[in-house]
Amino acid sequence: MRRLWVKTRLGFICLGDSTLLHLIYHFSCAPTLRFNVARRSDVGGGAVWQAEKLIHQQGKLAGVRERNPTAERRATLRGIGRESDGGASGHIGEANLLTLVFALTLLSLAALPTLMVYSNLPLFHRAVATGDATRRVGGGVSVLIPARNEEQGIGAAVCSALATIGVEVEVVVMDDHSTDCTAAVVEELSGTDARVRLVRAPDLPSDWNGKQHACWRLSQAAKFERLLFMDADVRLEPTAIVRLVAEQIRSGCSLLSGFPRQLTPTLAEQLLIPMMYYVLLGYLPLARMRTSNQVGLGAGCGQLFLTNKADYLSADGHAAIKSSRHDGLQLPRSFRRAGFKTDLVDASDLASVRMYRGWSSVIGGLRKNATEGMANIKLIGPFSVLLLGGSVLPILMLAHAVYHDWSGASVVVLALATALSFTPRAMIAARFESTWLGAALHPLAVTIFVAVQWRAFIGQLLGWPTVRWRGRAG
Repeated sequence: MRRLWVKTRLGFICLGDSTLLHLIYHFSCAPTLRFNVARRSDVGGGAVWQAEKLIHQQGKLAGVRERNPTAERRATLRGIGRESDGGASGHIGEANLLTLVFALTLLSLAALPTLMVYSNLPLFHRAVATGDATRRVGGGVSVLIPARNEEQGIGAAVCSALATIGVEVEVVVMDDHSTDCTAAVVEELSGTDARVRLVRAPDLPSDWNGKQHACWRLSQAAKFERLLFMDADVRLEPTAIVRLVAEQIRSGCSLLSGFPRQLTPTLAEQLLIPMMYYVLLGYLPLARMRTSNQVGLGAGCGQLFLTNKADYLSADGHAAIKSSRHDGLQLPRSFRRAGFKTDLVDASDLASVRMYRGWSSVIGGLRKNATEGMANIKLIGPFSVLLLGGSVLPILMLAHAVYHDWSGASVVVLALATALSFTPRAMIAARFESTWLGAALHPLAVTIFVAVQWRAFIGQLLGWPTVRWRGRAG
């Protein structure tokens, strides 16, 4: 209930919306009455009459002589109205200004990824067309696949690489101590196609991550100068390799990363897998990434990397990131530290992949890479503000503003911020043909994503066990 508090030398008078009148008084012999208004309230006629009566009665109790009671009461009430209007206007004005500034802050946080995605999407182009590719490419490509317990999908991955046209390929699979029939599947394929080779990984050194160790060993087993590292769950189109090679030649980069089309049949995948595109395109300036060799601007996708052996060995390849779980981020940065140029392309028309399956797999996959991404002391705070402020708070504060009757300007700004908060995810869904359900639930996706980052960050600080992946802690 809104109230008007009037302070007199006789005491404190509170006028309420329901015309109830309360008096809290402490007498002090004073010849006059003075009023200070703490807060405005719309007071009905009955309350005004009661206030006049009470002021009159208490004046008598305190020994105040009323020379002209009617004139004094009218003057007093006019003074109350003037002071009430002025004081209330000041407080309301300050409150409106603060809410508007807050709304504008959220608008700026929502506008940042919107503008970045809008400017980055044309730069996140696809590889050169097939016709140009076949004229540029010469020599063969070694397709290198590290595999651990991949019996369900390794056959399809190998066959998709063998279907390559326009360039000679070999497919080398490293069985990384699988406990299933991965090796048997590859051996059967090698018996029918001489381009397939199976090699077995040596024991994993204690300071190496399993995937990085397998990739490093695969590079030593490759016979061609060009190396294409791909995950066992990636499926290539027949022209994928020749177009990627042509794109690498065109861009002049030493390491080219392709982002395959992400298959997301479950709700968990639809919510969280596209966050990869949101973070990449919403916060990495691709134009600057291509014109600068700054290490911090390096980025890629660990599912698909193309390089040449000389530059790879010069940069120490996967040996430079041997303890990392996040080769998608760390390998491009390692190449940049060695002075080499890196680039990335949209490979959604060249390859497809289903990275994770269901909630447990998705959350585990995000956690295992989190501490090498934003879940560290330098980035966890700023990115929490950017992500939550730009994607979650606008819609929550819009509902709050409408319910609590904020100023019209604040509501309009928050409505615009809310619309902008959904826009990047909508643009990404349209470009990469991902589900619109994930885009509609974008605030929920960001909330879960940030929570996973904080879980990983706190776990690292407290020394909690790391996520086991493919049966390994490393």
